[in-house]
Parts: sequence; C-alpha cells; structure tokens
Amino acid sequence: MNTFEEQEELVLNWARDKQILATENYPKQLMKVFEELGELSGAILKGNRIEEEDAFGDLMVTVIILAEQRGVNLNLELYNAYNTIKDRQGKTINGTFIKN
Repeated sequence: MNTFEEQEELVLNWARDKQILATENYPKQLMKVFEELGELSGAILKGNRIEEEDAFGDLMVTVIILAEQRGVNLNLELYNAYNTIKDRQGKTINGTFIKN
C-alpha cells in the first residue's frame, strides 16, 4: 500500500491527465465533493458497508483535487488541525464532543 503522499500524487497525476486541475474548475469540483459526501451518507444510512468504503475513497479523491485547485496543502492543514484539537478539553454528550 502507498503512503498518503504517494497516493495523493497518483490522484493528482490522474486529475492532470484528465485536465481537471485547472483552478477555474473548483466550483464544479466542490459540487463533486458534496455529491460524494451524499453518497457516503446514503451508504451509511442504508448500512451498506461496501458502498460506504467505496464512497470514503471517492470522497478523498474529490477533496484531494479540490485542495490542489485551491492551493491548499492537505498534509499541512491536517497537521495544523490536529495541533489545534489535540489538547482540547471537553466531553462527549450523546455522541457529540462539546469543547469547554
């Protein structure tokens, strides 16, 4: 299995080959993200694990492409997000984390 960075580069190469990466395409790519999120939601609600796993992968592909179009480094932003939340205090109530 590839590292995240290796797989991200494969996705971006595919998107380049398909001429998807042009920055002016980002509104359409954003809609693809929402489309894939909807498919993920449907799969989870139906309890279809195979569709759910496929939808997670499709969602990741669309997010990787959108981030590239917007000039966002996903690895850096994941690092930053984790560093923001790692020491966050709070508690989970009815399945939702409530920060102090």
